[in-house]
Amino acid sequence: MLQTAYKDAPMGTTQVYEWFARFMSGQLSLEDQSRSGRPPTSRTDENITKICKLILEDCCRTIHELVLTGVSWSSCQRLLTEELGMKRIRVKLAPRLLTDHQK
Repeated sequence: MLQTAYKDAPMGTTQVYEWFARFMSGQLSLEDQSRSGRPPTSRTDENITKICKLILEDCCRTIHELVLTGVSWSSCQRLLTEELGMKRIRVKLAPRLLTDHQK
């Protein structure tokens, strides 16, 4: 019935069974439950300001030099691109909203 109603993208049977079991057990929310485990520690305000300060002091710093601050390589890259809105221009890191003349 789902395939006839939603021709292009019907919900999978596994998902239907999971939702059915969830509703039968009394959970009416479709949100995921909180999970145990280690919380993310690299996207803190302290790390963001520390990395931003280092980049503004010397925009030619590499990610390998920023790793020495205690944040992993992938976390540094994610902080620079997603949180600070920067991208690589040759060796330098610069804000994305530069004109061609400024680049």
